[in-house]
Amino acid sequence: MKLQPGREAVVRVAVATLWATPEAVRPVDRPALAPRTDIPAWVAGMDTDQRVGECVLSQLLLGERVLVTELRPDGWARVVAVEQPAADLDPRGYPGWLPTAHLAPEEPVTPAGEPLVVDAGVTALHGAPDGPVVVPGVVLGTRLTPAGGPVDGWRPVHAPGQPEPLWIPEADVVPLPTGRPEPGEVLAVAERLRDVVYIWGGVSSHGIDCSGLVHLAWRRFGVTLPRDADDQAEATAPVPLGEEHPGDLYFFARPGRPIHHVGIVTAEPAGDRRMLHACYRQRRVLEEQLPADRTATLVAVRRV
Repeated sequence: MKLQPGREAVVRVAVATLWATPEAVRPVDRPALAPRTDIPAWVAGMDTDQRVGECVLSQLLLGERVLVTELRPDGWARVVAVEQPAADLDPRGYPGWLPTAHLAPEEPVTPAGEPLVVDAGVTALHGAPDGPVVVPGVVLGTRLTPAGGPVDGWRPVHAPGQPEPLWIPEADVVPLPTGRPEPGEVLAVAERLRDVVYIWGGVSSHGIDCSGLVHLAWRRFGVTLPRDADDQAEATAPVPLGEEHPGDLYFFARPGRPIHHVGIVTAEPAGDRRMLHACYRQRRVLEEQLPADRTATLVAVRRV
């Protein structure tokens, strides 16, 4: 099968970066564009200003579905990321561009058990148990379809674009939850991303932005939240200020402007307000008391 406009495809690399336009990519972006992406090298090769370039819209994880809307002869596909809601941009999902080399046609597979999700910060898919790495850099929150039972501490899984199942350490995956997670569970996952560098549009444990942190933490539990902070506010339930609990969300906006930032509440409101967030200013994920200028722009508390 081939990629076709009007049909769905799936991401075949560990982390695919969604671009504003093909023309927006920079020389520093080469590791993120390679057929076998190297996101850690991409992040390491950028300075702090390049890490917040608005040429990056979002990122998609291995196996994530997209709707292909256009194919260009130079190897680019215009897509809609259907698992990343973005109501203000496109009712079908988050629109942008991906290299066609990062996509595979969606083909049906027979699961050998319930879906799995990566619980390790970073892992890899191998050609055989203890064999060579085939797909490096697979990150927390990646959903996988089992291809069989465990063998000597390894689990076979289906991977898009691969003719045979690949293998992942059994300790790196857990069953994808079907019930609603407790807020504290989601917060604990987000806490594991503390000190990850800030990347505008990032949605992985290699680099992440504020709404990407919220999206990825809930994704780990099988819950799909919108990609951007303003849409996340619309999709969650209001909570009166002063009644928030750890795991709720703080949203921020300047007067007369749309919501531009989100953080995860980490403390009861009886004391100082605190949150975990991917901080644009300090260029990393951190937990802190809300400084005065943040408090001045706090406009909403929401609950998933």
